[in-house]
Amino acid sequence: MEERILTPEEMTSDDFEKSIRPLSLSEYVGQEELKGNLDVFIKACKLRNESLDHVLLYGPPGLGKTTLAHIIANELGTNIRTASGPSIEKSGDLAAILSTLEPGDVLFIDEIHRMPRYIEEILYPAMEDFELDIIVGAEGNSRNIKIDLPPFTLVGATTRAGDISSPLRDRFGIVSKLNYYTYQELEQIIKRTSRVLEFDITDEAALELAKRSRKTPRIANRLFKRVRDFALVSGESHITKAMTTNSLKRLNVDEEGLDSIDTEYLEALILKFNGGPVGVETIATSIGEEVSTIEDVVEPYLLQEGFVKRTPRGRIATEKAYTHLKIAHNKTLF
Repeated sequence: MEERILTPEEMTSDDFEKSIRPLSLSEYVGQEELKGNLDVFIKACKLRNESLDHVLLYGPPGLGKTTLAHIIANELGTNIRTASGPSIEKSGDLAAILSTLEPGDVLFIDEIHRMPRYIEEILYPAMEDFELDIIVGAEGNSRNIKIDLPPFTLVGATTRAGDISSPLRDRFGIVSKLNYYTYQELEQIIKRTSRVLEFDITDEAALELAKRSRKTPRIANRLFKRVRDFALVSGESHITKAMTTNSLKRLNVDEEGLDSIDTEYLEALILKFNGGPVGVETIATSIGEEVSTIEDVVEPYLLQEGFVKRTPRGRIATEKAYTHLKIAHNKTLF
């Protein structure tokens, strides 16, 4: 499957996000409860002159976990070192990262659920006692090395909290879930992006973009950037609602934030399988996609928004799906 403009996963073209990233909790839009709690915890640890407890941030991709990690470091007045779970393959990889930390620094590990379990076990004493115990050398000629570490804060991010082992999860003092954003919050984010990138957008256009952004800031910013391209090439000095609607139509993003792949899935479910119930493997075969792609990429938003129901017998299209596709729903079939 080619990269989808509506995927919440990070794309290569999303590098521009770094330039528009807010630097403080006060600039960060949304997640009010989480922001309020973090503000208290950060202020308290600074008053005690201690490092902040380790933080685990979980939730769907594209909601701002990486941004929050950078904000935490900025609010603490310390540096941030970043890594990803899959990239830490050997004990030496972890030791190399931890040995560069200064007192109070933030270590951000993205996709922490994908870190190998034996690496987790090495991380436990580092998190609890700020000590690193590793074995170096080949079998028969190995030795144990103990390294004292400065106090630091580990910020872990995951889209799959259930895949994190209990021993690792228990070592985080602050565990917080990020929720999907409201249209009003996304509108604020889009307007802020507009100001940072110095390209104006009307209130109506910002709201229209927000409604089609699948409740996800990353998608909202990506769509803003694409619509800005259409506006620039058309010689417009700002983004209007008409420009937004026309641009998104050309990008195959409809009023509900669905794209051509979502529509193909729903049409197959309704027209080929009478709306279900039908197994995901059968749907995947009918539209030429992998089952993992359907489950991880296509279905989450359709399930969340109530276009599809998942049952023990298979997937079922809801009344909302029929209405959206303007297909008559013969309820006597069910």
